Amino acid sequence: MASKLNPFLLRTLCRPSPRQSTSLRVSLAAYSTDAPPPPPLLAKLKDDLKTAMRAKDANRLAVLRSILAETLNRSKTEKPVTTDVQLVHLLHKSAHKSQEAAAEARAAGREDLAEKEEAQQRILEEYAANSGLKEIGEAELRQIVESEKARLVAEGVPKKALMGQMIRSILGPGGPLNNAIVPKDVIKIIQESCKGQ
Repeated sequence: MASKLNPFLLRTLCRPSPRQSTSLRVSLAAYSTDAPPPPPLLAKLKDDLKTAMRAKDANRLAVLRSILAETLNRSKTEKPVTTDVQLVHLLHKSAHKSQEAAAEARAAGREDLAEKEEAQQRILEEYAANSGLKEIGEAELRQIVESEKARLVAEGVPKKALMGQMIRSILGPGGPLNNAIVPKDVIKIIQESCKGQ
């Protein structure tokens, strides 16, 4: 025979304790941080994905889905895509992969696959070109490095601190290379310039 529980005891057991509710509020607050806004180019890619779905543009849809999937995967790592510069680097890397895949398909006699990869490469390069970011070549980069070096030497920066100061002033926020796409060997070029000092 089942025993009847006291209603007061039942309410007491079912009510969360003040300690539990406080810890719940604290744990929820820990996960509700404000995330930085996505890069503008990423927002454009998401909008273009919807447009490509409506237009049933298979090539553009495949490209956009792969880029958005890659940015999502990187958001779960130590190096998420947080700027347009990083996103353009990802676009260039994907375009290079498509170019290699097209060459391999052509070597295997699969012209249809080669044309598909080349079409995807053109789409990736189109997004990279229309990103609004300035691409700086090696010659222009060397000019920027030398002018910055001359400025810092004129200000009296010691030789030991010159390289660190140059990296901060050139690559830092507000610097001449901020929001610009630069060659990978930018640090090497700065090092070479400092060795000549």
